[in-house]
Amino acid sequence: MTELQKLPQESKDMTTDNIDKLATLFPNCITEVKDKDGIIKKSINFDVLKQMMSSDLIEDSERYEFTWPGKNAAILEANTPIRKTLRPCVEESKDWNNTQNMYIEGDNLEALKLLQESYLNKIKVIYIDPPYNTGNDILYKNNYYTSESDYNDSIELDEDNNRLFVNTESNGRFHSDWCSMMYQRILLAKNLLSKDGFFCIAIDHNELFNIGEICDEIFGYKNRIAIISVVHKPEGRNQAKYIGPSNEFMLMYIKDDQLAKIRQVALDEEQIELFNNTDENGQKYRLKNFIRLADGKYSLRENKPDFWYPIYVSKDLSTIKENEFEDSITVYPITDTGIERTWKTSRETFIQRNNNNDFVAKNENGHIKVFEKLKESQVIKTHWINKKYHGFHFGTKLLDDLLGVKTFDFPKSLYLMHDIFKLLTDKDDIILDFFSGSATSAHAIMQLNSEDLQKRRFIMVQLPVEIDKKTDAYNAGFKTICDIGKTRITKAAEKIKNENTLISNKLDLGFRVFKVSDSNMKDVFYNPDALSQDLLSTLESNIKDDRTDLDLLFGCLLDFGLTLDKPIKEELFEDKKILIYNDDTEEGADLIACFEDNISEDLIKEIAKRKPSKAVFKDSSFANSPVKINLFEIFKLYAEIDADELPFRVKVI
Repeated sequence: MTELQKLPQESKDMTTDNIDKLATLFPNCITEVKDKDGIIKKSINFDVLKQMMSSDLIEDSERYEFTWPGKNAAILEANTPIRKTLRPCVEESKDWNNTQNMYIEGDNLEALKLLQESYLNKIKVIYIDPPYNTGNDILYKNNYYTSESDYNDSIELDEDNNRLFVNTESNGRFHSDWCSMMYQRILLAKNLLSKDGFFCIAIDHNELFNIGEICDEIFGYKNRIAIISVVHKPEGRNQAKYIGPSNEFMLMYIKDDQLAKIRQVALDEEQIELFNNTDENGQKYRLKNFIRLADGKYSLRENKPDFWYPIYVSKDLSTIKENEFEDSITVYPITDTGIERTWKTSRETFIQRNNNNDFVAKNENGHIKVFEKLKESQVIKTHWINKKYHGFHFGTKLLDDLLGVKTFDFPKSLYLMHDIFKLLTDKDDIILDFFSGSATSAHAIMQLNSEDLQKRRFIMVQLPVEIDKKTDAYNAGFKTICDIGKTRITKAAEKIKNENTLISNKLDLGFRVFKVSDSNMKDVFYNPDALSQDLLSTLESNIKDDRTDLDLLFGCLLDFGLTLDKPIKEELFEDKKILIYNDDTEEGADLIACFEDNISEDLIKEIAKRKPSKAVFKDSSFANSPVKINLFEIFKLYAEIDADELPFRVKVI
C-alpha cells in the first residue's frame, strides 16, 4: 500500500538540494558522514571534487578570491532550512480576495528562504536598497559593525600562529558582518530570478567595491551589465569631510546573458514626446521617412542598387506589400525633387519587418510615401542626471506630502523606481524588493501600471523595525517601518485611483499582508521520538492551537511550491469547510484543503471528484482509520490519479 506522506512544514534544505545536483554529475564525489546527532547523511568529498574539476594535480596554493571572516558561516546559514511560515493577515490587507500583490513583514533572510519553492525562477526583477553601512543609524540598523574583541576572536592564524591578514578597518572589522548579511540574501535571491531576470542594487561609495565583489561572485562577472551613477543630491552632502557626494550607484546584473533583454522604451520626457502614435498593442512609436537621405553617396541608387526596389501600396493606403497586387500603387525611393535614392534596408529586411506591421503609407502633397515606425526607445546611459531622480523633491518631500508627516529620511525618488521598472518589466512581471523601506517600489509599480495598463505585481519585504518614539512619525501613529510602508501603498493607491477613474477597475491597487512567524506545527511534529507515552493522550493534534485554516493553507502552499497570490474560495460540505485555492484553471483547482475534524469518505470523494492538482488534510482529520486508509484509493478512482503520483499530490499535515 502506498504510504501517506506529511508535508515537511519547513523551508527548503538548500544544502541537500545542492548535494543531489552534484551527485548527478559527480557520483564519485558523494560520501557519507555522521552529523552531530550520529545520523548518517550524504556529504561531498571536496578533495575529490576539486580534483575532478582540474586537469592538474590540486595542491594548496594562492588563488584569486574575495573573502572575509564569517563568509563560510554565511553560506551555511543561507543553506540551512528554517521551521517558519508566512501567516496571512487579512485585516491589514487591501482587497485581499482580488489582489496579487504581497507585503511581507519579517526578517528578509527568513522570507527569502520561505519563498524558495513557490517563487523559484518566477521573479523578473529584484531591486534592493539595503543599509549602506555608513555607521549612522537612521530608522533601522544601518551599521553592521563587529567589535574589536569579537573580530580578533575570528582572525584565522597560520601554522606559526601568525595572522593570515592584517586587521585594519578597511580590511574587515567594519565590513565583515555587512558582507555576510548581504551575501546570504543575494545568494538566495538569485534562485528566485527568472532566467531572463534582472538584479539591481542601490549602494553608495562606502560598500560599492565589496558589494561588487559579492555580486560578481554570485552572478558571474560577465552578467554584470552596468554600474549606473544616479545623481540624487546635486548640491552634494555638506557633511562630507573632503568631497561632498552628489551621486549614488546602482549595480545591475542579469541571470542569463543569453535571455535577458532591456525593453526598448524612452525614459526622458523630451524623447517620450517624440513618440506621439500608439499601435494596436499599446506600443508608442513615431514615423520616419523610409528613404535614406543623409548618407551622402551611399544613399544614391547607383551606389547601392540592392536597396532600390519597388514597394506596393493600396489606393486607400491601408495595405503595403513587397509584390504587386490589384489596383496597387508602385512606390520607389524618389524624393520630392525627383532624386533617385535608396530605401534604408534591403528588400529581404523590408519583407521581414513589413510582416511585423512596421510600415505606414501616407499621401503628402500628391506623393505617396512609405514611413517606418520607430518604436519608443533611447540609448540608456550609465549616468542618470535627470532632476526627477533627485531624492529630496521626488523622494522625501513627495512621501511627506502623501502621508502628511515626515516619516523617512532618505526614500528613493518615485520616478527613479518608475523608470527602472519601465526599462526592465512589462505585462504581468513580478518585482521583489526585500529591503522595501517606505515601499517606493510598490508605489512606482502601481503608478507605472496606471500609465501603460500592464499587470506587474510586487512583493515587498520589510523588517518591522520600531520607530523612535521621539519622532513625528511615531506621534502620527506609525510604530514600525512596516506601518509606513503599508500606509504609503494604501494612500498611493487612493491617489492613483482618483487620478485614473476611468481605468481604476483594471488596476490592482491592493496587497496581501503576510508575517514571518514560527511554524504552524508543535515541536512534537518535528521530533516525534520525544513524545512520551504520558503526553500522548494530551495531544490531539500536531497543530498549534492559535492557527487558523487560512494559516494552514498558506503553510501548505509554501510546501507545495505554489504562489501565494491566487484567489481562495470557501465552501461547505456536510457542514465541513473546504478551502479551494485557484479554481480558475481548466485542469481544476491548484489545491483543495480540508482541516476539519471527523471528515467522512463522502467529503473525500467530493474533493477527489474535482480533480485538484493537490489535496491536503490534517493527519487527525479522518473520522476513523478506514477513511484514512482508503484516502489514496478514493483519489485514485475519482480523481484518476496514477498510483505513482498519489504521494506527491495528496498529503497530510
